[in-house]
Formats: sequence, C-alpha cells, structure tokens
Amino acid sequence: MIQLNSTFDLRRDVISGILKKEETARAAADVSDPRILSVERDGGVLYCWRGATGTTRIGKYDPDSKHNKLLYTFDKQVCVSSCSLNKEETLLAVSITQKHRQEERLKPVSKCITLLIEIHPINNTKVLKAVDCRVRVQFLYPDSVQSSVLESHLLLITEDGYVDQFHIMLARHEGYRVVMLNPDRLAKDRVVEEFSWIQWDSHNQRLYYITSKEKHMLKCVQFHSQRNCETVFELPLDLSSNPFRSVSFVHLGFDHYHEDEGEDKGTSLVIFTDKTGSMCVCYSHPVSGKKEVRYTIAFVHKGCSKTFNVALDQEALSCSTHLQPLFFCTGYYVVVFLAGHFLHLLNTRQQDLLCYSFFLSGLEACLGGLGGARVVGTQDAASLLDLQSGRIYSASISPAHLLELLRAERPEAQRLAALQCMLVLHGAHPDLQHQVIDWIGDSALSFEAFDQIQEFILASLYRITHQQSLSLDMVLPYSSVFEKKELPVALTMIPGVKCTPDLLPQPLFKRKGRNAQGFWAELQSVCERVKHFETVQSPRFRTSHTHKEWNNMQTGPSSEKRRVSHQQHLEENTKKVLSMVDTWRLDRRIVPLFQEEDPQQKALIGLMVDKLREHLHRYLPQLGKKRIDALVVNYVAKLLELVHHMLEMLWHKYKLGPALCIKQKGSAEEWSVFHVMLRILEATKGLCLPLPPGYSSLLAVLGVKCVSHHSFLQFVDHGLLQLTEPFVSRIMKDLDNSSLNEALKFSILKRLPEAMLERVCHLLDHPVSSACISREYVRSRLQSRDKSTGFALDDHEHSSLWPDFLPLSYLTKVLSDLEEKANPFEEQENIDARFVEETALKQTLIQLGLEDK
Repeated sequence: MIQLNSTFDLRRDVISGILKKEETARAAADVSDPRILSVERDGGVLYCWRGATGTTRIGKYDPDSKHNKLLYTFDKQVCVSSCSLNKEETLLAVSITQKHRQEERLKPVSKCITLLIEIHPINNTKVLKAVDCRVRVQFLYPDSVQSSVLESHLLLITEDGYVDQFHIMLARHEGYRVVMLNPDRLAKDRVVEEFSWIQWDSHNQRLYYITSKEKHMLKCVQFHSQRNCETVFELPLDLSSNPFRSVSFVHLGFDHYHEDEGEDKGTSLVIFTDKTGSMCVCYSHPVSGKKEVRYTIAFVHKGCSKTFNVALDQEALSCSTHLQPLFFCTGYYVVVFLAGHFLHLLNTRQQDLLCYSFFLSGLEACLGGLGGARVVGTQDAASLLDLQSGRIYSASISPAHLLELLRAERPEAQRLAALQCMLVLHGAHPDLQHQVIDWIGDSALSFEAFDQIQEFILASLYRITHQQSLSLDMVLPYSSVFEKKELPVALTMIPGVKCTPDLLPQPLFKRKGRNAQGFWAELQSVCERVKHFETVQSPRFRTSHTHKEWNNMQTGPSSEKRRVSHQQHLEENTKKVLSMVDTWRLDRRIVPLFQEEDPQQKALIGLMVDKLREHLHRYLPQLGKKRIDALVVNYVAKLLELVHHMLEMLWHKYKLGPALCIKQKGSAEEWSVFHVMLRILEATKGLCLPLPPGYSSLLAVLGVKCVSHHSFLQFVDHGLLQLTEPFVSRIMKDLDNSSLNEALKFSILKRLPEAMLERVCHLLDHPVSSACISREYVRSRLQSRDKSTGFALDDHEHSSLWPDFLPLSYLTKVLSDLEEKANPFEEQENIDARFVEETALKQTLIQLGLEDK
C-alpha cells in the first residue's frame, strides 16, 4: 500500500564516496559506525562516523549536488547525540554525550557537553552548556532577508524542560574567515519553560510543546526573521494523567545513544500541518495489557477528533513486542502503522465516514521491509528513517496498489476509499484517470453501497475546485454516499476497530484578523468556518436539492410571464457554461457532442448553475459575486467535460468513429459503449446532473443499433431513452421503408409530442404522412381565409362535432355562423310575447308623440 523510495543511504551516498576518494586499503578500515544525526531544512543530511585512528568526523550530504562535505573532526572518539549546521555553513553546534570507564565514574564530569564551533575555517570552539541531562541543538533557518549584519540563531533544548535561543553575532575577516564576535558574552533569550514534550518543525520554523505547569496545553512558538518569535497558538488536549514518562523530543535529530536504551515513552505524539490550513495532532495512549492499541487523531481544522481502539492479533504478538504505533503523513493522509498488526491511512479532508480511509491488517499491514522500533519519522512528514540501516525513504501511496484494490474482490468500503484516493490524490495524472475510466467501463454493474460513476464525477470535481479555492472544501459535494437516505453498514464500520468521535475545544489564536498571516491565518479562517457551519443546516451542496425545482419546471410554472423570464435566465447561464466548454480541445474531439440544440439538457445546465450559485451566495458570501459566478460556471463546465472525457476514452478504447451508421446493427464494441452510456445516464439522473447537449441523441442512436426494436421502444417508454428531434430526423431519413423499419417509424411517431410530430412528419415518405401534410396545408390555408372574413375555424368547444374532411368542416362552420347571426333568439326559451307587444306599442306611442293622449 505504501510505496517507499530510498532518498538517502549512508553506505551508498557517503561511505562508498569516501572509499572512492581515499582509494586506499586503510580507508576501508577508517570508516566505521556511520550514523545519521539530523536533517536540516534545506534537505542536507548531517552524519558522523568513526575512524580507526580514534577520530570522530562529522559531514554533510547535499541532496541537490549529491556531494559530501567534511565539516569537523574530533581527535578522539566521542558520542554525538545532537548536531546542527547554520544556513551559511559557518557554525556547527554539537551536543556530546560523555560515557566513562568504570574507574572514571567517581569523577565530577558532566553527562552532556554542548559545543559551538567555527568551521569556516575551523578556528574557535566554545562550550555553551555542560549539564547532567540530554541537550538538543537546532539552528534557525530564517527566510532570506537583506541584512548587513551577519547573525545566526541557535536553539538549545534541554531535558530539564527549557529552551534558550542564542543570538550569535559574526564577523568576516580577511575576506573569507567567519568568526564569532564576543563569544564569551552571547546574547540569549528564554523561549520555553517547563515542557514535557516538544517538536521542531524545520520547514515552517515552528516549535510545538506541551507544558507541565498547564495541564496538557499544546502551544506553538513561531520564529520570524530578525530575532522575533511569539506564541501564536494554544489548544488543550485530552491526554491521560502523566502521559510522558520522560521528556520527549520529536524531529530534533536522532540520539542513537539514548534510543538504544529501549525506554518506553508512554505516549507517542506528533503534529502534521499543511499549507492549506490543516492540522492533525496524532497521539497514542499508554498500553494497558496486550489486547488492544488505542490512539487518537485530532483534526484541528475540522474541530473534531477520533479515537480508535484496535484489537490485536494475539498470534502476531509473539513476533512483536513493540506496541507504540508509528505516525507519519503522505499527501493528505495520516498513516498509523504498527508492525505486524495494522496499517491505517486516515483521510484528513473527508473524515466524516470510515469508508474514506484505509485499514489493512495481516500480511497487507507492512512498510516494505521496514518495521519495529528502529523506524522513526523525520522532519519531512512523508519521510522515514531506518536507524539500523542508515537509510531515509520517502513514503507515498502506491497507485498500482490502489488499482489492485479496485479490481480485486474486496469489501466495498476499501474500494470506495481506493477510488476516492485515486481521483482526489492522484486524479491529476492522465494515465491514472484513464485506468479508472477503464475500470468503470469493465465493471458490469454498480456496487450496492455506492455508484462508481457518481463517485468519479463528484470526486473529480472536488479535486479541481479544491485547487481553485480552499474555502469550497466544506460546501461542495465530494461523494454520492451522502445522497442516500440510509448509509450502508459496510461504509460506517471497520471489523475489529472501535471508533469514538468527539468534538475538540476551540483553539486559541494569539494573532487576530489582519495580524494573522500565512498558515495561521488560513487555519484560523478554516476553524471559524467550521464553527459557523456547525450552526447552519446542510452547508454542503446536495445535487438532490435540484430535483424539486427540476420537477416543477417540467410541470410548468403558474404564469406564462414567469415561465418566459425564468427560461431566459437559464439560457443565459447555459450560454456562459457552453462558451467555456467550447474552448477546450475542439480539434481532438471524436465524440459527436455539443453539436445540437438540446433544450432539456440546456435547461438543466442553467438550473444547476442557478442553484449552485444560490448555495454559494448563502454560505460563502465573502467570495464576492464575480468570484462565485466564475467558480460556478467553471464547476458545471468541468462536469460536462468530465462526461465527455469518459466517452472520448471509451471511443478510443473500442476504436469507434465520429459518425455511427444507423443502418447497420451494432457491434460488440458499440454494445459495450451503449451499456456504459446507460449507466452514466442512470448515475446523472440519480443526482439530477446535466449531460452534454447531444448525449440523448447519441445514446438513442446506439440503442436502436444495439437492441431489438421492441426493446428499444420499451427503453423509450420507461424513460431510459429519449426521442430527440435530431434522432427522429435521422431515423426518418436514413432507414428504408422495409416492414420492420416502417413499423419502428410509426411506433416512434406515435410517441412524439404533437409539436415535434408536426415538424418531423414530412420526413416520412409514406401515404399516411402525405395525407397528414395535405390536411395541415388545407387547415393553414382555411385559417388564413378565416382571418380575412372574420370566421374562426378553431372552435375548441365544438371541435369534436366537425368531421375530419376539412372543406366540409369549413362549409358547415360558415353556414352555422350565418344561421346564428340571422336568428339571434333561436336558442332562447320562455319569451313573454305579451310583454314584447306592450313594449313595442309603448315605443310606437313615444315616437308618434301620442304618449300624453
């Protein structure tokens, strides 16, 4: 699962070089007991070895030039427990553990002595500290700043629980000699007091520590240029009482003489950070008995922690006595390894469910040939050091092993984790993406717990958008699993592993607002978003939210004016998306998509843009309108391009051409493509995702070629295939009028809506279609005459009374209208004749002026 690549080997990169340089038999005897001391920020490896003449030498290996440089030689054998070289390679700090023979034990000699040595050239040596406890040394590597003053800063970390920072002023003599100014009076500051655990982060120049005076409080000191340092972060941890049996140094070099004692540290703790604003605090719990191992991963950037209790294989215990897990990091996965028992890879971005992480046990739980207590992490989170062999390895997740997990008969949770890792961690590599698409095409059916195509689309989109804006991490979907009403049990548990989630207390950031910079500003922003999203409902966009709106659009809005306005708005959204898609690789396309009007898919494209934009405006208004519009349009465009890319890979794999002949029966290759396209349709329908315009027509063409006519019509009736106007036009034009094809054409025409039928019926060369055309022609001519004479032929109230022969219908309608105008009272009943006579007489008298008489 974990792929190890050797980046440094003492025998290969150091000893062999020394032997070649000396080229004497004496040289072979002059190189013994080589040991790695530390790795500096620039990647340089400091090491020491002993000579046959009783000397001890310290050298540096440069990984860029592949050259070795001798730094200093002691004229006697000494036990170097800690070593550091300043950035300019002019000063060397060395901590020496002094061991004495039996007769010297009564002499008052310090256990550890710390030296500061001028090495450019070798000149003066100063004793910084002589104490009876272990001491670690570490030079700061500040970012390059223009300064006229030569100055180095050295951290001196003691087992007594304090950290001092020495400020060493330097001067250049004779143009090349660099010496210390006032070496007897070096300025120093107390940085940390009373710590029980401490970790150095060389890449970011940070010092993490846990104080013994404040119960289990994790703090961080950030070092800046020009002597500045400050405490920037605090977080209380839920540790057991007295977790560290001795002071623990992490990433402060490798003390071979202390580690050989095999002392049980009680709790092993290490911190991993990422520039994107993620922080994980990983620690084991003291082992009680040998039935299980317990460890906790605190996801500070997610505001939660997970504690795992892993049952141990009792048979494997006979082969391994070391029960402290090893923590390291590769990509955005934290790896927990216990040799001979388990290998646990935890996804630090998607920690919601266990199915997004790997848990391997038995023979699969291995790190190549590494194992046991002699493997430790280095200052590079993805590097491991084998103290016994003197090799440094870079660790990464093997894509080949991920593909094996996908293709083998594995639990669906492992397959889901492998698919997510392939797509999000390695998805940017085209070859690996092609292999995933091949695997999807070769899979006959979807899994019970998840749909491979839905995962491919959402995980790939998540990877792309996460690179564009880190703030989208918590509002965009990354998996289709959360669309399910009930999560499958297989995705929520690991056999033999108990997981206990918990919320973390809110961390304290010393710098607020604009004062926070870089990583701390990003982490603070992430923590504030997590805290905010805990108070709102459904911050992560769910594609199923579009279903209701889409169904309402299908049935039609309440008013015509609102429908037209809404349709125009969606068309504008669609134009923006398609204008982006059309600019990508037009010259290399062989799949005939984006070449026709597809009103249904275009409406769905516009709707998804609308709903996603609305969601981002609600939860991330700080991004601004322009930024959100660009992100949303790009997201939907990438979605369409992903589907198109899948089809391109299938077309290349099965060697299909850009034009499919509808007259020929489908080949086995076309049947395979048809099957995958049906699965893509089903997957996107389940998530209410749009497809590229022309997809439905292309699928219908493959369907009519690959399945029988009866099955094809059943697919249409069940909504799996859609009768689009371009497809129907091809059927009418390209297929001859054989009995089978004629039956298919009439069956298709029967299923068309009236508006489309009127547009395509003229393409059918048949007497029935000719009669329809004639009838429509007469209707249009008579309707035009109606407008000039004032008659209306279209009377929906009595339309069922008129015969189908249009001229007769027209004549009947004209006579009926004339009759109605000539007899206005014909249809009236119960008229009072006496009242009419009296009224007429009254009106006559009025007209003759005889009313008064």
